[in-house]
Amino acid sequence: MRLLFVGDVVGRPGRDAVEALLPDLRERLDIDACIVNGENVANGVGITPRLAERLLAAGADALTLGNHAWRREEIGPYLSTSATIVRPANFQSESPGRGLTVVEARDGTPVAVVNLLGTLFLDPAHSMWEVVDGLVEEARARTPVVVVDVHAEATSEKVALGWYLDGKVTAVVGTHTHVPTADGRVLPGGTAYITDVGMTGPRGGVIGVDREQAVRGFVTHMREQFQTSDDDPWLMGVLIRATARMRADSIEQLLLPAVR
Repeated sequence: MRLLFVGDVVGRPGRDAVEALLPDLRERLDIDACIVNGENVANGVGITPRLAERLLAAGADALTLGNHAWRREEIGPYLSTSATIVRPANFQSESPGRGLTVVEARDGTPVAVVNLLGTLFLDPAHSMWEVVDGLVEEARARTPVVVVDVHAEATSEKVALGWYLDGKVTAVVGTHTHVPTADGRVLPGGTAYITDVGMTGPRGGVIGVDREQAVRGFVTHMREQFQTSDDDPWLMGVLIRATARMRADSIEQLLLPAVR
């Protein structure tokens, strides 16, 4: 099985990159299932139902979110009814939506997708360590193919989760920091791992934000409404190959300019 995970889609440049590149990527790389983090697709913060549908139409089979899940108030009812989008499972239990879903790969194989929010610095309602065992058990009762998106600030917490879940899930992929890390590998128990997949969006900004605004904010300590950069959009993701036993064989970074 060949699984594609696309990192945080940021604003219109990220969305345009997905729509321009993902259909061809799915065909060229013979992708069986694709998961996209849509956390920042709506002008750099949050997601709307309309934009979620555009990502799905472009080739995503499932969408994950993160700490900006609630930035667009219209997303709540959509999360309550959609089976293809997940928000962090360690939000409050009464929050709309789900933290685990199962979608079908191209050949009908079920693929479980789990979304978690890091505990350090992001202050979720519950620690991800309190819920992860139950989620993985529930997922594995339905399929051996389990992909965990850990949307977290602290690299140490992501690395620790990778080791904790090694041999229990197919992949643990990190999102949120928007900068791709160079530590993609298959852990000894057969779980593919990377600390951060990177950002699908404008590499010419500062983690997606207009660079002049971002620099000015650091220099002056004055806050202003950030605007998404449109400079140098890239698609960043990972390709995970799994065996018939659904243990990962390999994980490969994909860092692709959207404009050639």
